[in-house]
Amino acid sequence: MDRFTDAAGFETLAIHAGQAPDPATGAVVPPIYQVSTYKQDGIGGLRGGYEYSRSANPTRTALEECLAAIEAGTRGLAFASGLAAEDTLLRTICKPGDHVLIPGDAYGGTYRLFAKVLERWGVAFDPVQLADIAAVRAAVRPETIAIWVETPTNPLLGIADIAALAQVAHAAGALLVVDNTFASPYLQQPLTLGADVVVHSTTKYLGGHSDVVGGALVVADPALGERLQFHQNAMGSICGPFDAWLTMRGIKTLGVRMDRHCANATAVAEMLVRHPRVAEVRYPGLPGHPGHDVAAKQMRAFGGMVSFRLTDGEDAAVRVCESTRLFILGESLGGVESLIEHPARMTHASASGSPLEVPADLVRLSVGIEDRDDLLQDLEQALS
Repeated sequence: MDRFTDAAGFETLAIHAGQAPDPATGAVVPPIYQVSTYKQDGIGGLRGGYEYSRSANPTRTALEECLAAIEAGTRGLAFASGLAAEDTLLRTICKPGDHVLIPGDAYGGTYRLFAKVLERWGVAFDPVQLADIAAVRAAVRPETIAIWVETPTNPLLGIADIAALAQVAHAAGALLVVDNTFASPYLQQPLTLGADVVVHSTTKYLGGHSDVVGGALVVADPALGERLQFHQNAMGSICGPFDAWLTMRGIKTLGVRMDRHCANATAVAEMLVRHPRVAEVRYPGLPGHPGHDVAAKQMRAFGGMVSFRLTDGEDAAVRVCESTRLFILGESLGGVESLIEHPARMTHASASGSPLEVPADLVRLSVGIEDRDDLLQDLEQALS
């Protein structure tokens, strides 16, 4: 990082931050330190601060420095998965009796973590429509420790005003946590808008190639970063060195990939709006989207995720998911290849029967970077 100023561009930081050429060999890509322990120069004499790879590993350090730089934070931490990052954060900031507000259409795994794990340990939560600032303010309690935000949300692609929610959270003495997985730091930097913590499933756009699972936290406050690092080490849900290396490789091309994801998603959304078998399209880039103006204010572009509902209901949605040839039926998102899924039966099945249940006629697309016309033709034949 010392080779760059704070004014360095995003793509420069993505390629170079934390990734100086190896001093021993000149290798321009950081090595994979596939090692568990390190020789000490006398008792307590650590080389570079490394003693055991659960506590720190040079490849993971490189990724964590890069994450902090591209999210404009002071400290980045890499984990074994996005949910491992969420769990570590919540067990760091919460105690029994605390309360958290979550999105009314939160990711199913986040809801499951609150409802099936944390609630048993005395942490209460309430879903709230985050686009309604008055409703959020009314839902805050004296014991509210955090407001948890997704923007765009998964899978309904709702938009929340990060700056406005930061004011609500801080007025209540709470933290604002933003899951930035759908947008990626290329499109949106929540810490610059007042958020305290950014969460990522690095499995998605940061890794970008459907070949690695990981998670991350990036913070604005160094003191909170120290607390999180203690818990990361104490709990042990770390990112391995090869996973860290793969994620760094993905981050290097994040900007150019996101440009293509966004362009393709826009074309897909515009085609779906015109299709007679589509009842509703959810994409923040459409002028009719209720969060379009807020998204335009806080995002560089509108992302690669598109959701839509079918006029003929759930069975039609399932048929579309099973009829594509180029879009692959599968969970996850953010890879170079396009994916299609039925959230109610797949990624959000854990929210079934809850206030966060998603519509049964909803289809979610992760629009990849393939040829645009091929993607449009595939959806056309699946809808027909």
